[in-house]
Amino acid sequence: MRIFLRCAGTWRKKCNSLARLRKKADARVTEMPLLAGSNNESAITVQQLPPEPVIFGQTPAMRDVRQKLERVAASNLSVLISGESGTGKDIVARLLHLYSPWAAGPFVKVNCPAIPGTLLESELFGYERGAFTGAYNPKPGRVEMAHRGTLFLDEIAELDGMLQAKLLQLLQDGQFSRIGAQEDKKVEVRVVCSTNRELHEEIEQGNFRGDLFYRIATMTIHLPPLRERAVDLPIICDYLLQHYNERLNGRAVMMRPALMAKMQRYSWPGNIRQLENLVKRYVVMGTEDVILSELLEPNERDTVDTLMLEGPVSLKKLTRQTVRKLEARIILNALHANNWNRKKAARSLDISYRALLYKLKEVGIPQRRSSSTNKHEEDGAE
Repeated sequence: MRIFLRCAGTWRKKCNSLARLRKKADARVTEMPLLAGSNNESAITVQQLPPEPVIFGQTPAMRDVRQKLERVAASNLSVLISGESGTGKDIVARLLHLYSPWAAGPFVKVNCPAIPGTLLESELFGYERGAFTGAYNPKPGRVEMAHRGTLFLDEIAELDGMLQAKLLQLLQDGQFSRIGAQEDKKVEVRVVCSTNRELHEEIEQGNFRGDLFYRIATMTIHLPPLRERAVDLPIICDYLLQHYNERLNGRAVMMRPALMAKMQRYSWPGNIRQLENLVKRYVVMGTEDVILSELLEPNERDTVDTLMLEGPVSLKKLTRQTVRKLEARIILNALHANNWNRKKAARSLDISYRALLYKLKEVGIPQRRSSSTNKHEEDGAE
């Protein structure tokens, strides 16, 4: 908690202008009624998002994100947010809306991969009565719902060619047509898009229109992966622990420094989303073992490959490190198979209980256990 407050204090001094935007945005948003069941999500206040020190951290790349966000928030320019899955593109899109002059308008999100291509056109642009079988009444699309607000197209690369053309017309003229309509409709909407793909490569392969790319990417914001934000892990974990301890009625404490160091060396292929799910499990289970088991999954870079990339190595050193890593995985598998009962795990590995405790310490697996684990172990004692 002290680390969190220290970092937060430092960042408050650096983010005065953004804090002023936050204050103005929240004053507007909190006046809006909650429209339950609609696509208007702007009733979400700035206070319901993570604090700025958690969102932006301390890395130069995230400082650049904060500066760009501050500059483009007041404009009506289209913005493309890029980055790997799970890096927080949704939060940045919401901040762009909440800090803009149109924060009192709707924030309408469209998850492009989640809607089948045959339905996406009607979902985006709506339809008129009789446009197709079953269209008994006219229906507005998400574009109309976002009038005088923000339209967030999540994973824009999933749009097919026809929808890309219609979106291009919207960006060029501010006009679109419902399915089955004879006339165009005009809207005022800011378009924010996100992608986890390299759109330049998609353009070269003929999967994405170049003219559309230059329309949606008037301003670009790139979010770095979590593995490049290792210095931010303590403050992010502290926030997530407080948040999920409250929501899940947990009592999990901050990870030990040795475990945090392991987490900072991990590659985090699922980024912040993976970290968030891991913290949830930690809060529920109450033991650091669940974190260690995730850090030792096969998707972690293999010790041999890592060492080879660093140039010539000692064969003895390489063998010792590889064996230690293999031992850690075998021990973890044995613990999993015996419900984390160390006495039973030692018997299944045909080693003494004392030898297992030594190995746990050697490979960095904590010996501290939850009360439920202690009881299981006592029940299994001879």
